Amino acid sequence: MPDTTRETSRAFRLGVAGPVGTGKSSLIAMVCRELGDELQLGVITNDIYTDEDARMLRAAGVLDPDRIRAVETGACPHTAIRDDVSANLLAVEDLEADFAPLDLVMVESGGDNLTATFSPALVDAQVFVLDVAGGGDVVRKGGPGISRADLLVVNKTDLAPYVGVDADLMLREGQDARDGRPVIGLSRTDPDSVAELRAWVLAMVASHRDGHHVPVDPGPMAPHSHAGDGARAHSHVHDGGDGVHAH
Repeated sequence: MPDTTRETSRAFRLGVAGPVGTGKSSLIAMVCRELGDELQLGVITNDIYTDEDARMLRAAGVLDPDRIRAVETGACPHTAIRDDVSANLLAVEDLEADFAPLDLVMVESGGDNLTATFSPALVDAQVFVLDVAGGGDVVRKGGPGISRADLLVVNKTDLAPYVGVDADLMLREGQDARDGRPVIGLSRTDPDSVAELRAWVLAMVASHRDGHHVPVDPGPMAPHSHAGDGARAHSHVHDGGDGVHAH
C-alpha cells in the first residue's frame, strides 16, 4: 500500500509514447499551454540523432527553452526508454535540480512501433498516442501500450472524415481493449477533449503529490525486428524476451 501520510516532493514523470507522426510533441505542447500557468513544467525529448522535437517545442514558445532538454539516443528509440534509461534519467534529474521544484516532467519517446513502453524506473505513468491517420484498425493490432498504458489517446479526431476513419469506433475498440482504463479522443479544435486531457493530467499530478499513485509497468516489449534490406540484424534481450534488431 502506498504511504498516504507523506507528500512526494519530486516531479511527477509522465512518459508520452506512440508511433512516428501521431502527435506526441503536439500533445506535449498542448499540455504546456493548458497548464503552464498552474504547474511548474519540464520536458525531455528523445530523437535518435537530432534534437528536432526539442527545437520544435522551443520554437513554439510553450515553455522557457531551458526547461526543454533533448536526449539523442543513438539507437532504436525504445532503447532509451525501456532497456537502458540512464541517459533519460540523468536528463530528468538534472532538469529537476535546475528548476526545483517542478510539478511535472514529460518525457517524449522517439517514435517507435506499437510495442514500445517506458520502464517504470523512468516514468511514473505513461500515455500512448495513436492518431486516426494511422488507420482505423490500429487499435485492434494491440500491444502493451494500447492495452495497458495509463492513458490511451486517439489523436487528431477532427481529421477522421478526411481519411475515411470512424473515430468513434476506434474509441470503442480502445475502451474494449483496456479493461476500464481511460481513453480520450483528442483534437486541438475540440475544447471538451482538451479539457478532458487537462483534467486527467492534473488528477495524476495530484495523486502523485499526495503519495497515492503507484507506477504500473504496462509490460515488456514483444519480440520485434527493425531489420530491412541490407541491414545487419542481431538479437538481444528485452526483459527476458529475445528481440531482433538491425543497426
